[in-house]
Amino acid sequence: MSTGSSTPWLPSRARPVYGNRGTREELTSAVDYEGAPAPVREDLREAHRFILDHVRSPGTWWTGAERAAMAAEARAAVRCALCRERRQSLSPGAVRGRHDGPGALPENVVDAVHRIRSDPARLSRSWFDGVIAGGLEVTRYVELVSVTSVMAGLDYFARALGVAPLPLPASRPGEPSRHRPAGAKEGGAWVPIIDPADAAGPEADLYGGGDFVPNIVRALSLVPDEVRVLRRSTDAHYVPVAQIPDPTVRRALARPQMELVAARVSALNQCFY
Repeated sequence: MSTGSSTPWLPSRARPVYGNRGTREELTSAVDYEGAPAPVREDLREAHRFILDHVRSPGTWWTGAERAAMAAEARAAVRCALCRERRQSLSPGAVRGRHDGPGALPENVVDAVHRIRSDPARLSRSWFDGVIAGGLEVTRYVELVSVTSVMAGLDYFARALGVAPLPLPASRPGEPSRHRPAGAKEGGAWVPIIDPADAAGPEADLYGGGDFVPNIVRALSLVPDEVRVLRRSTDAHYVPVAQIPDPTVRRALARPQMELVAARVSALNQCFY
């Protein structure tokens, strides 16, 4: 699998179209949520611009074109006939076929994105081990999980407002950084993670200096920039990570109301976490 910015495995005729929104100004226009039945706070709109810009830019292990293609596959998974048939099956692995979607990424990558997006409740350690054994490096897997997850969040937000999903912006050229943090260690998760005590050097800012670090945040720490985008999203949609232990924190909703909504949404989305 190539990691070059030219993505030679992605022929030009197969490259999905992401629209012409490439500049910061165009991204701003795309995330104004004009016509929404309720006003959208500016900090939320700014977070969504940041997330879209992050998704379409070269990451740590994937190019911008590859990440944008993942975003397109994550969106396609919602209407994928194979994913729907697998969800209805007692054993998703018994259902064979090809996924509906752009198909611009290698098949094993497409399958991982679709499974994570469409059937998260039945992801298992044996499934994960099979994905890694099939040739998807663990660092690339973590970044793939992040891109798929943040796109799901943006799409659910639009769905809740009753508006169309945000257009996918054009990808940025450039090479992945390929930075693997020295503090990431095996143990405690399916993937190597950075314990708070080991968050030093380039990763000193990773957990915000607080004593409370949720496991879901640590789970992305093999690719530190994905932790940073998760924290940016959490700050806008929920509360800052450092404030999570405080039951008195409130925004438009009181904290018990937030947790009731979060628990119900998690159950509906089959969030096994």
